Amino acid sequence: METRGIEQMFDFQRLPNDRFILLLLLLYSPVGVCLMLLRIFIGVHVFLVSCALPDSIVRRFIVRVMCSVLGLHVRQNSPHLRDKTSRLYICNHVTHFDHNIINLLTSCNTPLLEGPVGFLCWARGFMELGQGVQSRAELTETLRRYCSSPAALPLLLFPEEDTTNGRTGLLKFSSWPFSVSDAIQPVALLVKRPFIALNTPESSWLTELLWTFFVPFTEYHVRWLPPLSKEDGESYQEFASKVQELLATELGVISTQITKADKAEHIKRKRHTAAETAHSSKNGFNDLGARPRTVAQGFLGTNAGAEDSRVACMAQQVKEVLPDIPFSVITRDLLQTNCVDTTITNLLEHTEQFSSEAAAGTPSGSAKQTSLSTLSVTASTPNLKVQMTLTFSPIQKNAGANESNEFFSQNLSIYYTKFINKICNILYCTTEKQALCFGFDPILVNYL
Repeated sequence: METRGIEQMFDFQRLPNDRFILLLLLLYSPVGVCLMLLRIFIGVHVFLVSCALPDSIVRRFIVRVMCSVLGLHVRQNSPHLRDKTSRLYICNHVTHFDHNIINLLTSCNTPLLEGPVGFLCWARGFMELGQGVQSRAELTETLRRYCSSPAALPLLLFPEEDTTNGRTGLLKFSSWPFSVSDAIQPVALLVKRPFIALNTPESSWLTELLWTFFVPFTEYHVRWLPPLSKEDGESYQEFASKVQELLATELGVISTQITKADKAEHIKRKRHTAAETAHSSKNGFNDLGARPRTVAQGFLGTNAGAEDSRVACMAQQVKEVLPDIPFSVITRDLLQTNCVDTTITNLLEHTEQFSSEAAAGTPSGSAKQTSLSTLSVTASTPNLKVQMTLTFSPIQKNAGANESNEFFSQNLSIYYTKFINKICNILYCTTEKQALCFGFDPILVNYL
């Protein structure tokens, strides 16, 4: 499964990242809200007109002009290539209203594959297949019988079965639409709009309609391609892949093997990651008084293997500085901070929480017990007093001078960092340099 470009095929946030465009959107917002309210009122009249007039070229022209007032501008290329005898149109899928746009240019029907049936299905311009169609085989057989009727309108199907942003690539085409008819008419659809994304994966069609009314305009560019027929000995999947490559070349995007199921799994994984991070932020160090942390944006958009490798590398760096902290605690904090320095600071502030875990994992009576048993600091804002107690085990006292100095230096560096961070928190100092300016460093120098 090709998932390398799956993040670029969908817009997971509505608003742009560019600050200049975001500023323009903010200035446009009052106008957009007024425009949306006005277009809702006009949209009701467009719906009534489309219901009242019979299907004809006059009705399509009137509705197309009224849709331009709603901000839906439709253009088409090479209309002479449209085959009036074709029974099946194959198109890429970008928005929830693609079938309505094609219907403004030529009469066709699109079956509703998912969603509520009844009045809402009819009002949105879909063809209702009934309750008897349960499987893809039954759906294909029903549509094949529909196409065999001479009086029936052509079918418009979307083999991708789901929407993309239309900028990067096409989802893998399903083979079942091509089994409906051996002759098809490819249709390339290009959609553009200013300020905001064309769609987001989990938004409803009603939400997309309101955003469509909010923006100044949405431009739909329809390109008719020459009809194609299935060759002898060619499978339906091969025929689908050939049409997919043709549409991808016409649109200037890539043809991928990412399916609708892959998109749903990717959205589910992102939702689970966001919920897990929010839960950890709520029940983690924040309830102990540590500084709040946010999820790094890069963690949600990178590959899972690369993310694990990056976290493990950063966790190893923290482990070298704080060897007594459990590895799982370090990893959990790194997933929230994405910063080695911030994680070290957070863990140093709450090192008492892990003292029992560290003691449980260390054999009693070992000669590798810490050489600094206590470090107590008492401070007040007017008068700052520092008290440090250094205690050595008998084994360390009898060790050689070189071993003693090396052991002392290693432990002193760790507790020196703890000491500086505690003083900085008490005095609200922002850097270690500010903390040393109070004269704490000479105290430690005397012990050296």
